[in-house]
Amino acid sequence: MRSQHALFAVATLGCVSAPAALAAEAAPYPTKSIRLIVPFAPGGGTDFVSRLVGQKLSDALGQSVVIDNRPGASGSIGAEMVAKAAPDGYTLVAITAEHTVFPAVQKRMPYDLLRDFTPITQSTAQSYVLVVQPSLAASSVKELIGVIKAAGGRMNFGASQWSVGHLAGELFKLRTGVEMTLINFKGTGPAVIGLFSGQTELMFSTAPPVMPHVKSGKLRALAITASKRSPLMPELPTVAEAGVPGFEALGWNGFLAPARTPAPIVARLNQEISRILALPDVKERYANAGIEPVGASSDAFGALIRTELEKWAQVVRDAKLRADG
Repeated sequence: MRSQHALFAVATLGCVSAPAALAAEAAPYPTKSIRLIVPFAPGGGTDFVSRLVGQKLSDALGQSVVIDNRPGASGSIGAEMVAKAAPDGYTLVAITAEHTVFPAVQKRMPYDLLRDFTPITQSTAQSYVLVVQPSLAASSVKELIGVIKAAGGRMNFGASQWSVGHLAGELFKLRTGVEMTLINFKGTGPAVIGLFSGQTELMFSTAPPVMPHVKSGKLRALAITASKRSPLMPELPTVAEAGVPGFEALGWNGFLAPARTPAPIVARLNQEISRILALPDVKERYANAGIEPVGASSDAFGALIRTELEKWAQVVRDAKLRADG
């Protein structure tokens, strides 16, 4: 009899434990704070985008979203931390277009963008602007191509090595057949100064650092690098429509979670962040910084990452750029 009672007790305990376990698994997300790793220093563009989203995501989810700046190795240190984090939705990373360039120029990466992460959403897109010194006898892309060719390889363009601005210059060389030399700067600000000082003649820059100088007449903008005109700079043609078919180079931001993060969590994050990006005050603040909010699906963002990886790898190969160790 005691044996039967014991078996009944065990069976009953099992019946109670199973629903309890299921309830724990189905606990609403999130139940604690979320860490959003920004793999760059505070104050930069990615930090700005992430902090605005993080603040409003905290309000939406009822849990704090802690911005954790982990700069180093061109953004790879922070990304590696998230690649190795638990896939539970509580550790995320903000990435940029440059993260799709690094695998083409570094022989050993500490993570694989396609294998080690789950895309959440592309948050922003940002066209680059082709700007030149006003003294240059070029008021259009076609005129610029002629001026560069006439210079016989003596012209320089400025950018941080392996940035989208650098690869945009290399792509421009490949598409037009011009010869020019990269002058490597530690950031966009120094590159703009190099343009003022005559160290370089042109550069592909994000809009905020150069458009005030364009408006003041200190620089001349010829075109943007997107595939279609920007509502933020409607007066500027694209490089493609200005005479270089197929040319496109975009800056962008997006958010990733570790691989194998549960689909319902990814869907919740995608839904909330996309809603935030569509808010009028968010759109206004981004527009003031020359940034366009996106809010793409997880699959669409994953497809963008794959396309960008392939594109920049091809540019690096075709331009015969030397990869780092």
